[in-house]
Amino acid sequence: MENQNPVALPQHKLSLELRSHPERGRGVFATIPIARNTVVDISPILHFNHEEYSQHGKYTVLDHYTYRWKDGYALALGLGSMFNHSNHPNVGFIRDLENGLIRYIATDDISKDEELCISYGSNIWFKNTEAEEKTELEQKHEPEETEEQWWNHLTWELD
Repeated sequence: MENQNPVALPQHKLSLELRSHPERGRGVFATIPIARNTVVDISPILHFNHEEYSQHGKYTVLDHYTYRWKDGYALALGLGSMFNHSNHPNVGFIRDLENGLIRYIATDDISKDEELCISYGSNIWFKNTEAEEKTELEQKHEPEETEEQWWNHLTWELD
């Protein structure tokens, strides 16, 4: 994107804005302090079943913005696709499978002008600007889970 100026997001009660970073690209920033456990955003999703994803989705830039979802993948609409990755995220997310939503929650207190980041997991596809800091998952070199393993683990976490 050519526009390097922050974009205010007045529809959000938390006074967030999009800013550009030379290495990380666009990201979400707080313009006021945000307390831990605050719901930062609720993003609706666009679901891709496995066939659609295999035939189309994984060959487009949309592949970089998808989340694993039951029976396929999901594209987070709204701010859900704007959170950058961090090895030390300050925002977590919960997949609301029943309602087709992803809820983003501050996992730490977030300061004014701090970027809101999530973890993309250990299998990232881009240059990690925090590469020298290995996360516990990265150190384990665990193979990617199958969908069945992922779904069983997710179901277990929600019980």
